[in-house]
This record gives sequence, C-alpha cells and structure tokens, in this order.
Amino acid sequence: MKYYIITGEASGDLHAANLMKAIREKDDRATFRVWGGNRMKAAGGDLVKHYRDLAFMGFAEVIKNLPTILNNISFCKQDITRYKPNVLILVDYPGFNLRIAEFAKKAGFRVVYYISPQVWAWKKSRVKKIKKYVDKMIVILHFEKDFYAQYGVDVDFVGHPLLDALAQEKVTPKETFYEKYLLDERPVIALLPGSRKQEVARMLSIMLEVMPDFNDYQFVVAGVNTITLKFYRNIIGNREVKVVVDETHDLLHYAEAAMVTSGTATLETALIGTPEVVCYKGNLISYWIATKLVDVKYISLVNLIMNRIVVKELIQHDLTKENLTSELNLLLKDQTRREKIKKDYLEMREKLGQEGASERAAGLIVSMIKKD
Repeated sequence: MKYYIITGEASGDLHAANLMKAIREKDDRATFRVWGGNRMKAAGGDLVKHYRDLAFMGFAEVIKNLPTILNNISFCKQDITRYKPNVLILVDYPGFNLRIAEFAKKAGFRVVYYISPQVWAWKKSRVKKIKKYVDKMIVILHFEKDFYAQYGVDVDFVGHPLLDALAQEKVTPKETFYEKYLLDERPVIALLPGSRKQEVARMLSIMLEVMPDFNDYQFVVAGVNTITLKFYRNIIGNREVKVVVDETHDLLHYAEAAMVTSGTATLETALIGTPEVVCYKGNLISYWIATKLVDVKYISLVNLIMNRIVVKELIQHDLTKENLTSELNLLLKDQTRREKIKKDYLEMREKLGQEGASERAAGLIVSMIKKD
C-alpha cells in the first residue's frame, strides 16, 4: 500500500516515524512519501519537504511567509495527485493539513487525521471541516473524544504516542552523560527554548537572565539539529552554557528542574518526571490576536490534561527574570512542592492511557485500507 504522510514540526516527525514503523509491521509492502523530518526519513520515508522549511510560528510570521505557504500547498496537491496514495495521513499541523484534507477528499483519496489539531482550544469551526473531509480521526488525549462527540464526530482514542517513544529509549548512564556533554559535576537546570528559530531567539535570552542567581547549578540548553550551534552561541554569548543537541530526554532525566517553552516539550518533561516551569512570550501582535481567539484556561498540555494547575505558567508579561527566579527556587529547594508535582505527573500519566498508541493507530489505518 502507498501512504502519504504530512507533518510540519519536530514532535510530529517523531510520532509519524513510530507510526510508519508500526504500519510496516502490519503491511510489509508499505511505501511512504512524507513531509516531515530526519526520523521519518530514517523510518523509510521518501522525504519531500523538511519541516524546518515549513514551520512558521505566530500570526505575523504566517502573514509574512504567506507566498511560501501557498506555494507549498499548491505543490503538495500536485504531488499527492502524482503519487496516488491509498491513504493520506495528516499529523497535527492544522493550518496546512486541513487545506490538504479538503483537496484530497474531493479528489477521492482516503484521509486519516492522526493527532488532532487543538480545535478544542481555538477555531472550533474547524470541527465542521474535519467532519466533512476526514474519513478517520485518531486522537491521543482522552478529553478529545468527549469534545468531538459534542459535534457528532466519532473518533478513535489510542493513547499518547509519547509513552511509546519514551519506553523505547535507553537512558545514557549518568556518568557517561556528564562526561560527554556537561561542563562539570554541578546539578543541571535544563533550558528547552523550543524548536523554531523565532521562539528560540525570544525564549532563550529570557531564560539565561536568571543564571547569576543559580551559580551552584550548570545551565544546559536542549538544542535541535534543525538550528545551527552558531545560532545558539550567538544568543548565549560568553556565558558558560552547554548546548546538547538531540539529547533532550537524557538531559531531562538528569536535570533538577527545567524551563520549558510551551508545547509538546511540557508533556515530555512531565512524563520524564522533571519539575518544570512553563514559559511563553510571543510577538505582540500574535499574542494579542491569540488572546481574542484562544478558549482554554491553560497553555501547557500538563495543566490541560489535568484540568488544573500542576506546573506554573509564565506567559507574556509574567515571564520576567524575577518570576522565573522565584519559581525555579521553589522547584529546586521546596521538597514538598517537588513531591507534589511528581505525584501529579503520575496521575497525569494514567490519564494518557496505555503504551501502544502507534500500534493501535496503525491497526486502524491498515484495517480501513484493506477493508476498502
């Protein structure tokens, strides 16, 4: 069978790659044409476009890059038509993927959406498009099934694929990790500034401001391979800070606390068990528009899943050196707070379901195609 898969960011690349491996176990003749990243390519995908050329963050950035986005949409439609897949699998990335879903459905292709867009947070009108143009919606958060049911959309909940990804990983021994990557033996504060240049430039500068108040700790940046080391070093300047590329999970295993830019990384950090403070500061125009459109109480997945405050969120004007310093001090030195956060993390993990999300999703997709 021929599978065409589209995602536009690092987390989607990870989950789509695991889905591809699971599909191949059920369909030994599977071939994949993909928009994604290195993991999907390593999983056997014919990589059409890399997500580093697709990721535009915020309303202002999208408008600025609109010609590029429109060209990508046009090219994608042509490429799908030429490839003639048995199924089109869309992974999150709604601004792009919902346009492609409409085209593909009208063109007669089967459409599966794996990992729902956050329509429960904003643009609830997108549910109508999903109902009309998506043949099968596969969701990974327990509350999404109830949300879609309100609109008469039947979805399949498979659990969160991060559980699979983390279960498959082997943690580097602490001594080896320290010797290979870190400055010295001091305990670690991890900095996760994001995966896009715009957010890294904004977030990392703010995170680094607290360094003088934590001399007993070493600060380590979780870098991504789609951003050059030079880019990070230009922001870091002459500070003694290490950048560890594509070793985020190992870094979190050995960090005493983490400053994390809002996104999937907040959930990864919680599943690994590292106390965190969630940070977000956007372009002023983008943030103002978001406040008018977004309809959720929290921005971190941890708090959204638990429907209460588990981790502190410092957003926009609240994201200051003083507030970051105060919260980090609590995370590092208040044992009661640390124990409460870790207990909440365990409760959150239970809400995510069991391991095997990728395998369950693959089973649903392959069964649908074979039935057709």
